[in-house]
Amino acid sequence: MSKSQDTTPAYWYGDVAPPWHARALAALYGGVTGLRRRLFRAGVLRSRKVGVPVIVVGNVSVGGTGKTPLTIALVQRLQQLGWRPGVASRGHGRRDEGTPAWVEADTAPLEGGDEPVLIARRTRARVRVDRDRAAAARELIAAGCDVVVCDDGLQHYRLRRDIEIEVIDGRRRYGNGMLLPAGPLREPAERGAACDFRVVNGGEASFGEWPMLLRADSAMPLRGGRSRLLASFGGHRVQAVAGIGNPQRFFEMLRGFGMGVVPHAFPDHHRYVARDLEFGSELPVLMTEKDAVKCRAFANEWHYSVPVVAELPEAFWVALLEKLPRREEKSP
Repeated sequence: MSKSQDTTPAYWYGDVAPPWHARALAALYGGVTGLRRRLFRAGVLRSRKVGVPVIVVGNVSVGGTGKTPLTIALVQRLQQLGWRPGVASRGHGRRDEGTPAWVEADTAPLEGGDEPVLIARRTRARVRVDRDRAAAARELIAAGCDVVVCDDGLQHYRLRRDIEIEVIDGRRRYGNGMLLPAGPLREPAERGAACDFRVVNGGEASFGEWPMLLRADSAMPLRGGRSRLLASFGGHRVQAVAGIGNPQRFFEMLRGFGMGVVPHAFPDHHRYVARDLEFGSELPVLMTEKDAVKCRAFANEWHYSVPVVAELPEAFWVALLEKLPRREEKSP
């Protein structure tokens, strides 16, 4: 695969009709997932209540919508208010996704998953990876956490949740509105209406939605040292690396600082090796934080991480925190 190739099917977000076999598989997929939702609603399949508030940050569509930056912002806000949040995640991209594990700031991404490692580094919160989010939540509670935040997991109905936050790509939205694999949706678009909060990353937020901006202003050398303002790269060419759900968003952000971007899009959760970053030049290489945690071991002085911060209206935090029990009313 070319390093600058985006693997997203053109018909997901374009005017091209999906092939017949994709539509057929989408009908099958919709039938199976719809039956599963009905079984949970009827109580045939049971959701597990864990005794502390559970907040799920997820999306209806696949791909990068900004869940992890929002999860980090949410955990940091809870910490500031005196909560002891723990994060439950599946840990996509790790070596053995079938084995539950604790993730620390210094855990290798291959063992803990890129996003959980990033969350642990940014928040210093307890992070547990497990396919069974309910089991992960119980371990977090046993470790002293009094609120559980799920990074992804909107469709993991085995864990009963108190608050659901859907994150939407404000530009791509739901694409052609079709289910996988004919379109980008894991569930019908109407599923988002059932969430307590709908957060829109970029683009225009509609009535009932909350706008979110991912702000970046500096680049951090992977080998250590002083940060560099992104504006200082303006007017110069840079190599840009993104192995996320929507790499074009990262490239466009860098172009907004006046850089001449040479884009290199890799698959989401890509396992980097040193040769992936060999571009035949000594141009600066700028990459997302999620990619940087996997490239630090073989980075050189030309490699930079670009951290982002999720910014939302203060009214969003007020509304969300009102849904949590008062601290003196929390379950022991």
